[in-house]
Amino acid sequence: MSSVAVLTPESFAEHRSGLKDQEITGCVPEDEAYIPTYLEAFPPLPEKGAPGEKAGEPVSAWGSRIRPIKASVITQVFHVPLEERRYKDNSQFGEGEEAKVCLDIMQRTGAHIELSLAKDQGLSIMVTGKLDSVMKARKEIVARLQTQASATVAIPKEHHRFVIGKNGEKLQELELKTATKIAIPRPDDPSANIRITGTKEGIEKARHEILLISAEQDKRAVERLSLEKAFHPFIAGAHNRLVQELSQETGARISIPPPSLPKDEIVITGEKEAVALALNRIRAIYDDKKRKTTTISVEVKKSQHKYIIGPKGNTLQEILETTGVSVEMPPLDSSSETIILRGEPDKLGPALTQVYAKAKSVMVVEVTAPAWLHRFIIGKKGQNIGRITQQLPRVHIEFTDGEERISLEGPTEEVEQAQTQIQEIIKDLLVRMDYTEVIIDQRFHRHLIGKNGANINRIKEQYKVSVRIPQDSERSGLVRIEGDPKGVQLARRELIEMVQRMENERTKDLIVEQKFHRTIIGQKGEKIKEVRDKFPEVIINFPDPAQKSDIVQLRGPKNEVEKCAKFLQKIIADLIENSFSLSVPIFKQFHKNIIGKGGANIKKIREETNTKIDLPTENSNSEMIVITGKKSNCEAARDRILAIQRELANIKETEVTIPAKLHNSLIGSKGCLVRSIMEDCGGVHIHFPSEGSGSDKVTIRGPAGEVEKAKKQLLQLAEEKQVNNFTAELQAKPEYHKFLIGRGGANIRRVRDRTGARIIFPSPDDTEQELITIVGKEEAVRQAQKELESLVKNLDDVVEDSMVVDIRHHRHFVCRRGQVLRELAEEYGGVAVSFPRTGTNSQRVTLKGAKDCVEAAKKRIQEIIEDLESQVSVEVAIPQRYHRAIMGPKGCRIQHITREHEVQIKFPERDDGAAAGQEAPPQENGEVSPDAEFVPRKCDIITISGRAEKCELAKAALLALVPITEDVEVSYELHRYIIGQKGSGIRKMMEEYEVNIWVPQPEKQLDVIKVTGLVANVERAKLGLLERVKELQAEQEDRALRSFKVTMSVDPKFHPKIIGRKGAVISQIRKDHDVSIQFPDKGDEQQDLIVISGYERNVEEARQAIQLLVAELQEMVSQEVHLDPRTHARIIGARGKAIRKLMEEFKVDIRFPQPGSDEPDKVTVMGLPETVDNAIDHLLNLEEEYMLSVTETETLAAYMKPPSRYGGGGGAGGFDDGNGGPAKGFVVRDAPWNAAGNKAPDMSSAEDFPTFGTGVALKQTSVWGPKKF
Repeated sequence: MSSVAVLTPESFAEHRSGLKDQEITGCVPEDEAYIPTYLEAFPPLPEKGAPGEKAGEPVSAWGSRIRPIKASVITQVFHVPLEERRYKDNSQFGEGEEAKVCLDIMQRTGAHIELSLAKDQGLSIMVTGKLDSVMKARKEIVARLQTQASATVAIPKEHHRFVIGKNGEKLQELELKTATKIAIPRPDDPSANIRITGTKEGIEKARHEILLISAEQDKRAVERLSLEKAFHPFIAGAHNRLVQELSQETGARISIPPPSLPKDEIVITGEKEAVALALNRIRAIYDDKKRKTTTISVEVKKSQHKYIIGPKGNTLQEILETTGVSVEMPPLDSSSETIILRGEPDKLGPALTQVYAKAKSVMVVEVTAPAWLHRFIIGKKGQNIGRITQQLPRVHIEFTDGEERISLEGPTEEVEQAQTQIQEIIKDLLVRMDYTEVIIDQRFHRHLIGKNGANINRIKEQYKVSVRIPQDSERSGLVRIEGDPKGVQLARRELIEMVQRMENERTKDLIVEQKFHRTIIGQKGEKIKEVRDKFPEVIINFPDPAQKSDIVQLRGPKNEVEKCAKFLQKIIADLIENSFSLSVPIFKQFHKNIIGKGGANIKKIREETNTKIDLPTENSNSEMIVITGKKSNCEAARDRILAIQRELANIKETEVTIPAKLHNSLIGSKGCLVRSIMEDCGGVHIHFPSEGSGSDKVTIRGPAGEVEKAKKQLLQLAEEKQVNNFTAELQAKPEYHKFLIGRGGANIRRVRDRTGARIIFPSPDDTEQELITIVGKEEAVRQAQKELESLVKNLDDVVEDSMVVDIRHHRHFVCRRGQVLRELAEEYGGVAVSFPRTGTNSQRVTLKGAKDCVEAAKKRIQEIIEDLESQVSVEVAIPQRYHRAIMGPKGCRIQHITREHEVQIKFPERDDGAAAGQEAPPQENGEVSPDAEFVPRKCDIITISGRAEKCELAKAALLALVPITEDVEVSYELHRYIIGQKGSGIRKMMEEYEVNIWVPQPEKQLDVIKVTGLVANVERAKLGLLERVKELQAEQEDRALRSFKVTMSVDPKFHPKIIGRKGAVISQIRKDHDVSIQFPDKGDEQQDLIVISGYERNVEEARQAIQLLVAELQEMVSQEVHLDPRTHARIIGARGKAIRKLMEEFKVDIRFPQPGSDEPDKVTVMGLPETVDNAIDHLLNLEEEYMLSVTETETLAAYMKPPSRYGGGGGAGGFDDGNGGPAKGFVVRDAPWNAAGNKAPDMSSAEDFPTFGTGVALKQTSVWGPKKF
C-alpha cells in the first residue's frame, strides 16, 4: 500500500520555523523580520548549583539535563600473583604461552594488552580499549592466565531469576565485572547452590554481589490484585497520570495491563510497606467507582470507531479527562458496533455528545479509477494532487497499488469537494489517455531496454508514452504502454518489430583453442574491434581466461552470424597455419653472427620470411633456434640461418640413409646413444626425421672431419643394430666413471678396441647416474660387461697406501683450496689423498681408495713431482694496460692456457702510480692513446712456470693475445656521431667487436680513429667502423634532402582549425606527408606564417593540403545566438560530452562565453551556412526544453527557502533584505559590543584581524568544469 501526502508551501514554512504565523504589534513594522536579542540568540550555559534554583525548572534555554561526556576508551590494570600464574616459566618472557594467549585475546576482543613482570615474579596486565572490549578481555585473561578455584553460594531458588536478569543480561554483567564463571542450576533442578569458578578475588566479589541481590529481594513484596477490567481506566487515570502519582507517593511499582490485553490482574511490587499502602489506595478507588458509576450503550458505525479512539487512543483519554467517563470500545476484529460509556450519571450526557461529535467529524469516501491512471491523476511531481491538497489541506488522499480505488478522508465538506475535483480529472484523462499491454518473452526485456536504458528512453521520448517492463524477479512477460492513444499504438508496433528482429537472431558457438583468443582479440582489443566494426549487429563473447574454455559465442541476425563465423574461421585457419614450429641446431659461437649488428641479420630474415625467430639466452647451454610461422616460411628461414653458419666456418652437411625402423634404437633411451656419438665427434649435430614421416634420411652437420667420423660411427652402429642388436646395463658409482673412462678416454677405448662393443656413460642431466649402457653384438657386449664388472669390483676393494713427497712440493697440491687434489679424486675413482699438516716436517702422504685407483693416483702424483722438479720460469714483457685484456672475462683466457700447456702464469702487482706517469692522459671515450713508446717495467713482466718446452708454447699463446693497433680513416666531422650520446655508440662497438677504439680529442681535428685488440677482432671492427661511416654519410645526405623548407601565409584565425582538437588535424597532415609543420609563437611579429619542412615533394603536398583546408574554412560563416546562461551547463554536458557530440553531428564549431563575460548569453556557431542554421535551431530547441526544468527547479527552491521569523518577509535568514540590496548578515539586539564603552571589532582591519599570508582570490569556474592540467 502506498499513500501520497502533499505539503503546501505554507505548512512547510510553518514546519521549518516551528512557529505559527502571528500578528506583530508595536514598533516593529510588519514587513521586517524580527531581530532577536543577544540572550535569545545565544542563551547562556547553566550554572551548577545556582541559588534559588527549583527542582524540575529549566535553568536556561539550553535545558538543565546536560550529561557529561564519557571517554570511549578506558584502561584497566590488574595483578596476577606468582602463585596464581598458570604459566610460570619466565625464561623467555614475552615469547612463551602467555604472549600467545594475549595475542589471541587481542584479536578476539579488539582490546590492547600489555604484560609486565613485577619484582615478585607476579604479572601486571594493562588492558586498553572500549569498555565492552576491556571487560571481555579481562574475563578471558583471568580464565586463561590465572589458576582457577571454585566455590558455592546458596540463596533461595526464587531469587535465582534476579541473578540471571532479563535475557541473562545481569548474569553476563556480573561475570564480566568479576571475571568469573557463574553456573546457576536449571529450574527443574532442586538444588539452590550457585557455583562460582575463577580467581579467589573474583569469587569473593561474585559471592558478595549474589548475596546482595538475594538480600534485596528478601525486602521486596509482590501483590496481585484481580479487579474488573472495566474499572482499570479509573485506576490508571487519563493518560496514566493517576497511577503515576500513586507510584510516586507510595514508592511501589504498579503494573496495569493495557486495554488490548484481556487480563484483570494488577501487579504491585516494591517494599512491603509501600505495596500495602498502594493496595489499599487502589481498592478504595475501585470501591468508590463501583458504587457511583453506571453504564449506557450506543451503536456507532464500525468505520467511525477509529475516529472515536483517535491516534494512540488519545481521544478516549481526552473524554476521560474532561468528563471522567470511560468509553469501552469493542475489539477491532469484532463485528460489534456497540460502544459502552461508564461513569457517573450526570457526566454520561456530555461524554455521549463528545463521542458522537468525534464519530461524525471525519468522512471516508472511495473514488473508482483504473490503477494505470493513478500516476497521471497524481501528476508530474504531484502537481495535480498538490493543487487539491493546497485548497483542502485537511483532506488525506490515499492511492492503493494494484487496486482501482482512491480513498479520501477528512472533514465532510472538504472531502466532497476533493471527490468532485478528482472525478473531473479522471474523466478528462480517460478521454485523452489510453493504454495497451503486450506479452513479450522475458529473455528479450533487457534488449528492449538497451544499454543504460537507451532503447526504451528513445521510444518514451519519441512517442510521448510511458512503458513499464516488469522486473526479472516478477517473472512476467506483460509489458504495459500508457499515454497518448496514437503514441501508444506506434510504440506498441515498434516494440513488436524489435521483438521479431530479435527472434530472428541466432546463437552460434565456435570452437577456438584458448591459446589463440588473445591473438584474435589483439592488443587493447584492436583486432576484435575491427571484426565488430565489420559485423556491427553481431555480439562476440569470449570466455573468461580462468574458465579454460574454447567456446567463442556469436549472437545476432542469422545471415550476419554466418558471415562473421566464416570470417573468424578464416582468421583461425591462418593462425593455425602460422603456428608451425621448427627447431634448428646452430653452434653457440655463431649465434651473434646470425643476430647481426644491432639485430640487423635476424630482423631481415624475420621480415623477409614473415616468421618469428627465438634464440636461446646467452647464459643458456641450448644451441636450438626456434622458428615459428607458416611451414614453407619456416623452412626458408631455416635454410638462410644454416647458410650463414656454413659461410662462417668449415661446416659440412651430409645425409645418411638409415631405415626408419632403426631410428628409435639408434637414438637410444632419452637420446643417450646419439648424444654419445655427438659428444665423441666434437659436438656435431645429428638430426633424425620426425616420427611418422616415413623418411630414411638422417642429417649430420658440423666440422668436415668430425662429420665423417660421426657418419662412420652412425653407420657402424646401425649395422650392429641390424645384424645383432644386443644391450646390457651395468651399475657403477658415478665417482668411478672418470677412472673407467681414463685420461682422454684411454681406458674405455682399450675396452672398445678389444671387445668391439659400444659403452655409453650417463650425461650429467640423466636421472640414473650409476647406469652404464653397453651396446653391440651379444658376445662383444658380454665380454665388455665382464671386463667392466671386474674393474668395478676392484674399485670396490678399498686399500690404504702411502708415498713420500718432498715438503717443498706440498704447497702445489694443497694451494687454491686443494684444486689438484680435487682433480686427482675426480679422475681416479674418488681416491682420498691426505697431506700432513703444515709444521709437522713429515714427507709421508696417505692415499685411500680402490687398489687400481690408488696405484694410478700414485703414478700421477709422481709425474706431477717430476714436472715440478724440471720446472723453469720464463718472463714475458707485455704492457700492463693489456693485462686485463689478456686475462679475459673472469680470467678465462689465462685458465685455458694454463690447462692446455700445464703451466702456471703469474701476473705482477698493478702499479697505478707508474701507469699514471708513463701513459697518455685518457681521452673522451675513456681509452688511452696507443702511441706511447713501450719501456718494460716491473709491473709489465708476466712470469710463466713449467716445463721449458711448455713454457715457450704458453709464452707464444700469451703474445698472441696482446692487442695490436690499426688506424682507420674517418672524417673528423663524423667522430661525434660514432661516439654517440654519452659514448653509447662507441661502447656498443667495443663490446660487439671486443676491441678498444680511440677517438682523438676534438681540438686536434684528426681524421684517424685507432682500433686496438686481437688481430681477428681488429679486422672485424675496421669493417664495422667503415660500414658505420657509410651509414652516417647516407644519413647526412638524407638530412640535406629533408631540410627543404616552404613558408606560407595563413590568416591566424584559421590556425586553431588547422591544428584541430588536441592537434588531431595537424598531426594527421604531418603523418600523411612525413613533414614538420611549425606555427608562429605568440610573441612572433609575423603571426600568419606557417613553416613546412621535409622532402621537397612531401612539403609541396602538405602545403596543398593546408591550402585546401583553408579554402574550406573561408567558406564557413559565423553566427551568434543568445541562449539563457542557466541552460549552458546542460547543453555542454558532463565534461563537454554533449556539446562535442552536437558539433560532430552538425559539423560546426560552437563557442560559449568565458566566465565573467559582458554578454554571458552570447553563443557563437561557426561552420557552413546550412549546418550553422540547423545547429542554431537545435540549440534553441534544447534551450526551450531545458528552461522548463530550470523554471521548475527554481519554483521548488522558492519553497525550500527558510521563512522569516514572523512570516511575510520572505527573507532567507538575512541573506536578502527583500529590496534587492546587499545582505545585512545576522543581526541581534542588546549585544555586549553595543554597550557603552565597547566597540565592535572591524572585520576589514588588518590590525584587528591580521592575515597569515597573501589571500588567493577564488577563480570563477567555467560551465565546462574545472580545468585539468
